[in-house]
This record gives sequence, structure tokens and C-alpha cells, in this order.
Amino acid sequence: MTLDGFAEAAIDWAATPATEVPGESGAARVRARQLGAAQLRLVDYGPGYCADHWCAKGHLIYVVAGSLVIEHEQSAAAHELEAGMSWAAPDGATPAHRVRSEAGATVFIVD
Repeated sequence: MTLDGFAEAAIDWAATPATEVPGESGAARVRARQLGAAQLRLVDYGPGYCADHWCAKGHLIYVVAGSLVIEHEQSAAAHELEAGMSWAAPDGATPAHRVRSEAGATVFIVD
């Protein structure tokens, strides 16, 4: 990952507008900023959230609060993450993955 193409910046996430994104179940509130080729997101997954799609995009995730599970398509393998934990996947990751959170979680994502 190359971090270039943007000016030094401070981001006030509380002042960044949130977009509600429905999942297969539940919803997430997403605050996002684009810095060059990198997208930064602060995501609040509501209780009972399950993503409505499988993803093969690369991500770096840090769980700020709560807990979530990274599920893999056509696989029983899953990563259970709690506050203070991270997960990483490269672009083109196979099998594809998605997020599920029973109790809700707040995560910081770089992709």
C-alpha cells in the first residue's frame, strides 16, 4: 500500500456525515473519507447485522468496540473478533468474506 496523493489531514469522525447501509439483516452506519487511493471508514454495525454480499476486496480492520465475525463463502472457517483485535485480507482474497455482528460493533477500516 502506498500512501500518497493527499494532503496531511485531521479527521473529525463525529463531524463526518454517516450513511445508513442496510444488510441482509440489520443495518450499518458508515462514515467514510477518501485519502488518495485509500478509503478510511468508521463503521457502526447494528445488532443483528449481516452483510448482504460477499466481498473479495482487501481490508485492514480494527475493532474499536463490540464484536463481530468474519465469515467465508462456502466455508465453515470464521474469524471471531472482539474490541482491540484486527483482521487483514489482501485484494482478491479467496474465499470471499462478509461481516456478521450479533450484538453490534464499531470498526475502523482501511481499504
